[in-house]
Amino acid sequence: MVDIKASGASGNHNRGRMLISCPDRPGIVAAVSKFLSGYGANIVQSDQYTMDPEGGMFFIRIAFDLTDLENRQEKLKQDFAEVAAEFSMEWSLSLASRRKRLAIFVSKEDHCLLELLWHWRAGDLDADIAMVISNHPDMESLVESFGIPYYHIPVTADTKAEVEKRHLELMKDQVDLVILARYMQIIPPSFIERYHNRIINIHHSFLPAFVGAKPYAQAQNRGVKLIGATAHYVTEELDGGPIIEQDVQRVSHRDNVDDLKRIGRHIERTVLARAVSLHTEDRILVHQNKTVVFSK
Repeated sequence: MVDIKASGASGNHNRGRMLISCPDRPGIVAAVSKFLSGYGANIVQSDQYTMDPEGGMFFIRIAFDLTDLENRQEKLKQDFAEVAAEFSMEWSLSLASRRKRLAIFVSKEDHCLLELLWHWRAGDLDADIAMVISNHPDMESLVESFGIPYYHIPVTADTKAEVEKRHLELMKDQVDLVILARYMQIIPPSFIERYHNRIINIHHSFLPAFVGAKPYAQAQNRGVKLIGATAHYVTEELDGGPIIEQDVQRVSHRDNVDDLKRIGRHIERTVLARAVSLHTEDRILVHQNKTVVFSK
């Protein structure tokens, strides 16, 4: 890949991001703040949410600056494990300077792919696109004009296992997040397990309405007055994973299926781009089949 923005594009090399979820109880924020303060860290942003204050769950995202964080991160993780154990935390620490690497899967529709490519080229997507993978050759020249590798891997009913193996070989040690930008293939369970909560799909309806194939036709037949799009993490349940981002637009009885598709393409591309940005900036915590999304 030709990395046209790699050097320093993520900004502060001393900035860390912590995502924490745990059973709610007094003292969580104080304990985390005391720990970071003891390291000499400066908290620059803190967002928290309590789900059901009576015996529920607590979620927090903390951004902090710490001198020489890249070299100190492993020791920080080791020491914080004691705090995490005391509060039964599930937690992660990421460095803002380490841009996440994306693999975009696409079929024949180009609008969601183009939106991500434009955001990346403009420097608005804090990530690197490692590759684009498609079951069709249609967008090879487009993608390669951005300096990004394009892999055409056809899929048939008889080659699904072989194709999955090829996908995983290509992405090994190169990809943090998989994006299904209108990739019209069912993802195998073993692939989903490998990238648990790291596969984002765009579905062209306002879920949970109109799951599965031809949602615009379903919507038109039902006479809906709003259509939408949903970005969600992929699970084995078709279009049933934790929802990250959604949007809608008003339509009328005068709109046929082609009209709905045209209107919907704009919603799809913006919803997917927002969801990818939220993930790459470590703003999402998954709890069961829900997400807690800390907005910018």
